[in-house]
Amino acid sequence: MNGGVIVAVVTVDFDGTLYQGDSFKVMFQVAKQDYGLKEWSVVGAGLVKSVALGLVKGKEAFKHEFFRSFARSFKGKTQEELADFFDKLARHDLERVHYELVEVVKHHQAQGDEVVVLSGALMPFLKAFTREVGLNDVETIGTQLVFDDQGLCKGQIGRIINGEEKVTQLKAWLDKRGKSADDETLYAYADSESDKPLFEFVDYPYVVNPDEKMKEISVQKSWLFFEPSNK
Repeated sequence: MNGGVIVAVVTVDFDGTLYQGDSFKVMFQVAKQDYGLKEWSVVGAGLVKSVALGLVKGKEAFKHEFFRSFARSFKGKTQEELADFFDKLARHDLERVHYELVEVVKHHQAQGDEVVVLSGALMPFLKAFTREVGLNDVETIGTQLVFDDQGLCKGQIGRIINGEEKVTQLKAWLDKRGKSADDETLYAYADSESDKPLFEFVDYPYVVNPDEKMKEISVQKSWLFFEPSNK
Protein backbone atom coordinates (compact mmCIF):
# COMPACT_ATOMS: atom_id res chain seq x y z
CA MET A 1 0.00 0.00 0.00
CA ASN A 2 2.40 2.65 -1.19
CA GLY A 3 4.95 1.87 1.49
CA GLY A 4 2.26 1.69 4.18
CA VAL A 5 0.98 5.24 3.62
CA ILE A 6 -2.80 5.57 3.43
CA VAL A 7 -3.79 8.03 0.74
CA ALA A 8 -7.44 8.22 1.82
CA VAL A 9 -10.08 6.45 3.91
CA VAL A 10 -13.05 5.27 1.86
CA THR A 11 -16.33 4.22 3.47
CA VAL A 12 -18.82 2.17 1.47
CA ASP A 13 -22.42 1.41 2.44
CA PHE A 14 -23.94 -2.04 1.84
CA ASP A 15 -27.73 -2.01 1.35
CA GLY A 16 -28.68 -0.01 -1.74
CA THR A 17 -25.03 0.68 -2.52
CA LEU A 18 -22.72 -2.32 -2.85
CA TYR A 19 -25.83 -4.47 -2.90
CA GLN A 20 -28.72 -3.06 -4.93
CA GLY A 21 -31.43 -5.38 -3.72
CA ASP A 22 -33.32 -5.72 -0.45
CA SER A 23 -31.37 -7.72 2.12
CA PHE A 24 -34.52 -8.24 4.20
CA LYS A 25 -36.10 -10.12 1.29
CA VAL A 26 -32.96 -12.21 0.89
CA MET A 27 -33.01 -13.10 4.58
CA PHE A 28 -36.62 -14.27 4.19
CA GLN A 29 -35.77 -16.35 1.13
CA VAL A 30 -32.81 -18.08 2.79
CA ALA A 31 -34.76 -18.53 6.03
CA LYS A 32 -37.48 -20.38 4.07
CA GLN A 33 -34.89 -23.07 3.37
CA ASP A 34 -33.34 -23.19 6.84
CA TYR A 35 -35.98 -22.25 9.42
CA GLY A 36 -38.41 -24.45 11.28
CA LEU A 37 -41.66 -23.57 13.04
CA LYS A 38 -39.88 -22.29 16.16
CA GLU A 39 -37.81 -19.72 14.27
CA TRP A 40 -40.72 -18.62 12.09
CA SER A 41 -42.93 -18.05 15.13
CA VAL A 42 -40.29 -15.66 16.48
CA VAL A 43 -40.01 -13.84 13.15
CA GLY A 44 -43.80 -13.67 12.76
CA ALA A 45 -44.35 -12.20 16.21
CA GLY A 46 -41.63 -9.68 15.54
CA LEU A 47 -43.16 -8.71 12.21
CA VAL A 48 -46.51 -7.92 13.87
CA LYS A 49 -44.76 -5.75 16.46
CA SER A 50 -42.67 -4.04 13.77
CA VAL A 51 -45.71 -3.16 11.65
CA ALA A 52 -47.47 -1.66 14.67
CA LEU A 53 -44.42 0.41 15.55
CA GLY A 54 -43.95 1.48 11.94
CA LEU A 55 -47.51 2.81 11.75
CA VAL A 56 -46.76 5.09 14.70
CA LYS A 57 -43.12 6.05 14.13
CA GLY A 58 -42.51 5.48 10.44
CA LYS A 59 -40.56 3.29 8.02
CA GLU A 60 -37.19 3.56 9.76
CA ALA A 61 -38.68 2.44 13.08
CA PHE A 62 -40.31 -0.53 11.31
CA LYS A 63 -37.00 -1.59 9.75
CA HIS A 64 -35.06 -1.33 13.00
CA GLU A 65 -37.64 -3.23 15.05
CA PHE A 66 -37.92 -5.95 12.43
CA PHE A 67 -34.12 -6.19 12.36
CA ARG A 68 -34.12 -6.82 16.11
CA SER A 69 -36.97 -9.29 15.75
CA PHE A 70 -35.16 -11.30 13.10
CA ALA A 71 -32.04 -11.35 15.28
CA ARG A 72 -34.10 -13.01 18.02
CA SER A 73 -34.54 -16.00 15.71
CA PHE A 74 -30.76 -16.57 15.95
CA LYS A 75 -30.95 -17.23 19.70
CA GLY A 76 -29.05 -20.34 20.74
CA LYS A 77 -27.14 -20.71 17.48
CA THR A 78 -23.38 -21.05 17.42
CA GLN A 79 -21.12 -18.76 15.44
CA GLU A 80 -20.44 -21.68 13.07
CA GLU A 81 -24.15 -22.22 12.41
CA LEU A 82 -24.65 -18.51 11.79
CA ALA A 83 -21.60 -18.36 9.52
CA ASP A 84 -23.24 -21.02 7.34
CA PHE A 85 -26.49 -19.01 7.22
CA PHE A 86 -24.74 -15.77 6.27
CA ASP A 87 -22.60 -17.51 3.66
CA LYS A 88 -25.86 -18.62 2.01
CA LEU A 89 -27.13 -15.03 2.20
CA ALA A 90 -24.00 -13.69 0.54
CA ARG A 91 -24.27 -16.17 -2.34
CA HIS A 92 -28.04 -15.97 -2.81
CA ASP A 93 -28.56 -12.87 -4.97
CA LEU A 94 -25.24 -12.07 -6.57
CA GLU A 95 -26.83 -10.59 -9.71
CA ARG A 96 -27.78 -7.58 -7.59
CA VAL A 97 -24.21 -6.85 -6.54
CA HIS A 98 -23.06 -3.44 -7.82
CA TYR A 99 -20.01 -4.89 -9.55
CA GLU A 100 -18.92 -1.60 -11.08
CA LEU A 101 -18.73 -0.10 -7.59
CA VAL A 102 -16.85 -3.19 -6.41
CA GLU A 103 -14.24 -2.46 -9.08
CA VAL A 104 -14.05 1.18 -7.98
CA VAL A 105 -13.42 -0.01 -4.42
CA LYS A 106 -10.64 -2.28 -5.66
CA HIS A 107 -9.15 0.68 -7.53
CA HIS A 108 -9.14 2.69 -4.30
CA GLN A 109 -7.27 -0.15 -2.63
CA ALA A 110 -4.78 -0.39 -5.50
CA GLN A 111 -3.86 3.27 -5.14
CA GLY A 112 -3.27 2.90 -1.40
CA ASP A 113 -6.60 3.95 0.09
CA GLU A 114 -8.00 2.08 3.07
CA VAL A 115 -11.58 0.88 2.59
CA VAL A 116 -14.20 0.44 5.31
CA VAL A 117 -17.56 -1.17 4.57
CA LEU A 118 -19.72 0.86 6.96
CA SER A 119 -23.28 -0.38 7.28
CA GLY A 120 -26.20 -1.19 9.54
CA ALA A 121 -26.14 -4.76 8.22
CA LEU A 122 -25.00 -7.51 10.57
CA MET A 123 -21.25 -7.99 10.81
CA PRO A 124 -21.23 -11.69 9.81
CA PHE A 125 -23.25 -10.81 6.71
CA LEU A 126 -20.79 -8.04 5.75
CA LYS A 127 -17.80 -10.34 6.24
CA ALA A 128 -19.39 -13.11 4.17
CA PHE A 129 -20.39 -10.67 1.42
CA THR A 130 -17.00 -8.95 1.08
CA ARG A 131 -15.34 -12.36 0.94
CA GLU A 132 -17.80 -13.58 -1.71
CA VAL A 133 -17.24 -10.60 -4.07
CA GLY A 134 -13.46 -10.58 -3.66
CA LEU A 135 -13.13 -7.45 -1.54
CA ASN A 136 -10.13 -8.63 0.43
CA ASP A 137 -8.35 -6.57 3.09
CA VAL A 138 -11.33 -4.29 3.68
CA GLU A 139 -12.44 -3.34 7.17
CA THR A 140 -16.06 -3.95 8.14
CA ILE A 141 -18.07 -1.95 10.64
CA GLY A 142 -21.61 -3.21 11.10
CA THR A 143 -24.25 -4.10 13.64
CA GLN A 144 -22.97 -6.71 16.08
CA LEU A 145 -24.74 -9.86 17.21
CA VAL A 146 -24.42 -10.51 20.96
CA PHE A 147 -23.03 -13.86 22.16
CA ASP A 148 -22.83 -15.42 25.63
CA ASP A 149 -19.75 -16.90 27.32
CA GLN A 150 -20.40 -20.26 25.66
CA GLY A 151 -20.36 -18.69 22.19
CA LEU A 152 -24.12 -18.98 21.67
CA CYS A 153 -26.08 -16.12 20.16
CA LYS A 154 -28.31 -14.36 22.70
CA GLY A 155 -30.75 -13.25 20.01
CA GLN A 156 -29.76 -9.65 20.57
CA ILE A 157 -27.94 -7.02 18.57
CA GLY A 158 -25.79 -4.07 19.53
CA ARG A 159 -26.34 -0.51 18.40
CA ILE A 160 -27.56 -0.32 14.80
CA ILE A 161 -24.95 1.42 12.65
CA ASN A 162 -27.16 3.99 10.96
CA GLY A 163 -27.41 7.77 10.60
CA GLU A 164 -25.25 9.67 13.08
CA GLU A 165 -23.94 6.38 14.44
CA LYS A 166 -21.97 5.89 11.21
CA VAL A 167 -20.05 9.09 11.92
CA THR A 168 -19.49 8.03 15.53
CA GLN A 169 -18.17 4.65 14.46
CA LEU A 170 -15.91 6.15 11.79
CA LYS A 171 -14.44 8.62 14.28
CA ALA A 172 -13.80 5.78 16.74
CA TRP A 173 -12.19 3.68 14.00
CA LEU A 174 -9.88 6.54 13.05
CA ASP A 175 -9.06 7.25 16.70
CA LYS A 176 -8.01 3.64 17.32
CA ARG A 177 -5.43 4.11 14.57
CA GLY A 178 -4.17 7.38 15.99
CA LYS A 179 -5.77 9.32 13.17
CA SER A 180 -8.10 12.28 12.97
CA ALA A 181 -10.74 13.21 10.42
CA ASP A 182 -9.04 16.60 10.16
CA ASP A 183 -5.87 14.94 8.91
CA GLU A 184 -7.38 12.36 6.54
CA THR A 185 -9.05 12.59 3.16
CA LEU A 186 -12.42 10.89 3.57
CA TYR A 187 -14.71 9.43 0.90
CA ALA A 188 -18.21 8.00 1.34
CA TYR A 189 -20.27 5.95 -1.10
CA ALA A 190 -23.87 5.53 0.09
CA ASP A 191 -27.44 5.84 -1.11
CA SER A 192 -30.03 7.11 1.35
CA GLU A 193 -31.23 10.03 3.45
CA SER A 194 -30.07 8.28 6.59
CA ASP A 195 -26.52 8.72 5.25
CA LYS A 196 -26.77 12.52 5.33
CA PRO A 197 -24.65 12.90 8.52
CA LEU A 198 -21.89 10.82 6.94
CA PHE A 199 -22.04 12.74 3.66
CA GLU A 200 -21.75 16.03 5.55
CA PHE A 201 -18.77 14.68 7.52
CA VAL A 202 -16.56 13.47 4.66
CA ASP A 203 -14.61 15.36 1.99
CA TYR A 204 -15.93 13.47 -1.04
CA PRO A 205 -19.56 12.30 -0.71
CA TYR A 206 -20.64 10.04 -3.58
CA VAL A 207 -24.36 9.30 -3.84
CA VAL A 208 -25.12 5.85 -5.30
CA ASN A 209 -28.52 4.73 -6.66
CA PRO A 210 -30.47 7.66 -5.17
CA ASP A 211 -34.25 7.87 -5.24
CA GLU A 212 -35.88 11.11 -6.43
CA LYS A 213 -35.91 12.74 -3.00
CA MET A 214 -32.27 11.88 -2.43
CA LYS A 215 -31.39 13.28 -5.86
CA GLU A 216 -32.98 16.60 -4.88
CA ILE A 217 -31.10 16.71 -1.58
CA SER A 218 -27.84 15.82 -3.31
CA VAL A 219 -28.20 18.60 -5.85
CA GLN A 220 -28.97 21.11 -3.09
CA LYS A 221 -25.92 19.97 -1.12
CA SER A 222 -23.66 19.76 -4.22
CA TRP A 223 -22.82 16.16 -3.42
CA LEU A 224 -21.24 14.00 -6.11
CA PHE A 225 -23.09 11.30 -8.01
CA PHE A 226 -21.60 7.90 -8.72
CA GLU A 227 -22.57 7.28 -12.33
CA PRO A 228 -21.98 3.80 -13.77
CA SER A 229 -20.18 3.97 -17.09
CA ASN A 230 -22.81 1.84 -18.83
CA LYS A 231 -25.47 4.51 -18.36
